[in-house]
Amino acid sequence: MSVTETISYSWRGGFADAEVETLHAEGFGHPPTGDGWWERVNRHSLGWVCARAASDGGGALLGFVNVAWDGAGHAFVLDTVVSAAAQRRGIGAALVAAAVDGARAGGCEWLHVDFEDHLSGFYLSSCGFSPTGAGLMRLR
Repeated sequence: MSVTETISYSWRGGFADAEVETLHAEGFGHPPTGDGWWERVNRHSLGWVCARAASDGGGALLGFVNVAWDGAGHAFVLDTVVSAAAQRRGIGAALVAAAVDGARAGGCEWLHVDFEDHLSGFYLSSCGFSPTGAGLMRLR
């Protein structure tokens, strides 16, 4: 991918399960599981954003973010991931910006995100989230 390549961002864009699972496995450091992403996001999410290379003819999936919700005013950013080859080009921030727009258009009042400390610069500075206190409990 060249630095000047056009990237397209699509709210509730189409994807194959294997595309997202491969990207997720690379980004989060686990082997591909064969999970059914399409069924999952269609059942539980307000929407999602796909970032694709617009000039490679195949529209390779470069990034993905899921926007789960409570069915009312709260949405949650999950699974933000950009392929290693496409990182450091603003794709992650653009994915989150499109997720913000989608959540707002969906009538949500709040958009939440949880992240590890090393990602605070990305979410707080690059994406505009405000820091808040939160809790986390490991269940398994």
